[in-house]
Amino acid sequence: MRGAFRRLDALADYLQLPKNSWQTGLAAIDDFPLFVPREFAAKMRPGDLADPLLRQVLPVEQETITTKGFTSNPVGDDEATLTPGLLQKYHGRALMVTTGACAVHCRYCFRRHFPYGEGPKGIDAWNSALKAIGQDKTLHEILLSGGDPLTLTDGILGQLAEKIAAVQHIRRLRVHTRLPMMIPSRVNEPFLAWLTGTRLKPFVVIHANHPNELGEDVAAALGRLVEAKVPLLNQSVLLQGVNDDAETLIELSEKLLDLNVMPYYLHQLDRVQGAAHFEVPRSRGLQILETMRGRLPGYAVPRYVEEIAGDTSKRVIV
Repeated sequence: MRGAFRRLDALADYLQLPKNSWQTGLAAIDDFPLFVPREFAAKMRPGDLADPLLRQVLPVEQETITTKGFTSNPVGDDEATLTPGLLQKYHGRALMVTTGACAVHCRYCFRRHFPYGEGPKGIDAWNSALKAIGQDKTLHEILLSGGDPLTLTDGILGQLAEKIAAVQHIRRLRVHTRLPMMIPSRVNEPFLAWLTGTRLKPFVVIHANHPNELGEDVAAALGRLVEAKVPLLNQSVLLQGVNDDAETLIELSEKLLDLNVMPYYLHQLDRVQGAAHFEVPRSRGLQILETMRGRLPGYAVPRYVEEIAGDTSKRVIV
């Protein structure tokens, strides 16, 4: 992460982007900084502003435009907060915002305005969240999210996993992460040791939007999780100019299945302020899913969903 691109001019030089093609995006960095791992940038096509991986991370002027219907709290995280860093939207499970740090800053991120500074900053600060989890016996699953939980050290995460496992009514531990795609070497033995080292059933949910993200290094990282018998699920976001066509999403599903990853969700864009230029009309999404159904077995077609603030589950579009 120390070697990641944090300056737009450095990323532009590395990718040989056309001069005067990216400067207007500088204004967007004031609101949401640039952060792109070199491993991810290496998968991008040099000189191509339309590269689908680059589009996910490249700041653009449209982010600075206030768009009606887009908010800083699009999925109701604020209202779902039980204690600082602990959210519950759905029955039986709760989500711990373990950190505000992430391995990449996706420009469509629904938590780009999340008040991370008010949340926990280490395992000592998680005591109130763990107490709330212990008091609610309807909870059976805890999700570790962020930011990205795998930006924390394995020592800290291992301690947290043990504390969660000590709550007898919790059965499953789910980790949501983009690290296997961004910095595949993060899937190491210490991580696998704590993930599989408690009585809890572990699940890992990755986030790949495009088949070009799944290079050989990523395949090896996911393979280490498969060898450890950790079930893998993928969720994507439908993004204009990235994956808003059936051929791309069909290839993504095929590659995921080859890597023993179940295509899980395809999300309609969360309407976060600054990301309106990524939104794909729902009618277009329905057309794409219809084509996918005609070309893939049912288990290879992700559920097309959207998250509505206040709903008790994700809303399945199709």
